[in-house]
Amino acid sequence: MHTQAPNGYVRVGSLEQIKAEGRVLVHGRHGPVLVVYEDGCVYALDNRCPHMGFPLDRGTVEDGILTCHWHHARFDVASGCAFDLWADDVPTCPIQVRDGEVWIRPVFENTDPVGHWRRRLEDGLAHNLGLVMAKSIRGLLAARVAPLEILRQVAIFGVQQRDGWGTGMTVLTALGNLLPLLPREETYLALWQGARRVATDCEGEAPRRARAALTSMPQSATLARWYRQWNAVRHREAAERTLLTAVAAKNDPAALADLLFSAETDRFFADTGHSFDFINKAFECLDLIGWEYAAAVLPSVVGPMTEARGAEESTPWRRPVDLIALLEAVFEKLPQWFDAGRGRGPWDHHARLAHALLDDDPVAIVGALEAAVRGGAEPSDLGRALVYAAALRLARFGTANEHADWETAHHAFTYCNAVHRALQRIGNAPDSPAVRAVFHGAMAIYLARYLNVPPARLPGEDGRSLDDLPTDAQALLAELLGNFDRQRQVDAVGRLVSRYLLLEHPIESLITTLAAALMREDAGFHSYQMFEAGVRQAREWGSTAPARHILVAVGRYLAAHSPTERATYQTADIARRLLSGQTLHEMGSKPR
Repeated sequence: MHTQAPNGYVRVGSLEQIKAEGRVLVHGRHGPVLVVYEDGCVYALDNRCPHMGFPLDRGTVEDGILTCHWHHARFDVASGCAFDLWADDVPTCPIQVRDGEVWIRPVFENTDPVGHWRRRLEDGLAHNLGLVMAKSIRGLLAARVAPLEILRQVAIFGVQQRDGWGTGMTVLTALGNLLPLLPREETYLALWQGARRVATDCEGEAPRRARAALTSMPQSATLARWYRQWNAVRHREAAERTLLTAVAAKNDPAALADLLFSAETDRFFADTGHSFDFINKAFECLDLIGWEYAAAVLPSVVGPMTEARGAEESTPWRRPVDLIALLEAVFEKLPQWFDAGRGRGPWDHHARLAHALLDDDPVAIVGALEAAVRGGAEPSDLGRALVYAAALRLARFGTANEHADWETAHHAFTYCNAVHRALQRIGNAPDSPAVRAVFHGAMAIYLARYLNVPPARLPGEDGRSLDDLPTDAQALLAELLGNFDRQRQVDAVGRLVSRYLLLEHPIESLITTLAAALMREDAGFHSYQMFEAGVRQAREWGSTAPARHILVAVGRYLAAHSPTERATYQTADIARRLLSGQTLHEMGSKPR
């Protein structure tokens, strides 16, 4: 027993005793405290190594440096500051020497936990320190910092520390869009997965060099015309200054979207749809973090746009059918088609159009789109049907194809999702050049038709009943999650997703289960794109067959890329256990 003074100080022992022993471990209602005598002074530190919790009393002190013997993290014994940034600083506590007796106040509470964890998150991002980022996000959430506040810090880092939009920013934004649907643990994992991807993208990259808007303020139409010109000739600096001028002129989000997407569609399906999706994600990122950051975020997509290669430069779009010539002729007629359809009333034939877009004849596909437009379909109606058609390519993806072929179908789907979002954002303007993206997407779907030869049957269509599967929602979800632990469960996962939705169980629980399956994997950025786009599209369709087919496509794609080593999940789990006070180094301590 250690005597406790009224002011919260605890007696450790005599100064002579501590000097003789070199170190004393103090136990009590508080956590263990290491008291060290070094070079005539006494210091008190938390005995848990801040890296992974190993007892520091098992380490060594030499020349004022305390070394943990588990991973050899080194600390200044006087201040607790780490010499190795991946380890974090050791908390210290107040110490007093009274009449030859040593007293400590065993309190390690941080007076500014939010500030501490924000600084540590910045360190983790800057040096790509996985465990530091995971601990920081966990600490910020425990301090009741809103998830979007954490996302904002990571996003601003991502656009400042890399000269161009990266795949990490796409992952961060995709997961940010889904945060309202995720429970607490998956929220933590989503922020961690996004942050680690941003840090990896920025590692070793030169920070972005800021450019300025023009000092004049041309009309919006002039800026849009200039931007398309600069993008066409790949003059990045001019394009970026023009865009910054549009932002400074306080153009609204719809006008900025029209400016960027119109220029983007001057090239056909550029970079297999990635650059279009990056623009869309940049806008969605601003929806999450605030439009006051437009001048920081939007220029990050200029580089990918000006560097992108259009499909018009590739053989499949020229031979054996010249799809470019076909579409260029269509674009001349497109205004007339929309004029003919104006005032025709609500149009609700999305599923029928989607199936027509899967035709083997590109001329027939264009004809189906023409009929829809003349029948009163708005641009976003075309986009919605387009995404469903792309989802059916994935839902019917034949597993006899090479594994890499999943990405061909994936590119079409995520591109079409971005097209749908873009058309909604610009306000269904039929005269916008961005509408051309619908036809680009339709041809990308057409060129992927070989992926459905032969087509995989949708669950229940192959004559094989789903009645052999459970009916209970929790049993179905448990079996679904278990299938992601095994390879080659593409069709099994599709059947379970379909069974669950046909029984009209809550879609939210299915989304949470798919999220849990994804977050624990070392997933590539395509998987995050696929999951987010599929979930948001399915929710728009509601309790319908298209929604079910879209989520079957999501489940099949994720199953095709699972399981992985799950190393990133292990890091996140270590951070969770550390901050909950668990002892990692002891036998019998297992992750959940």
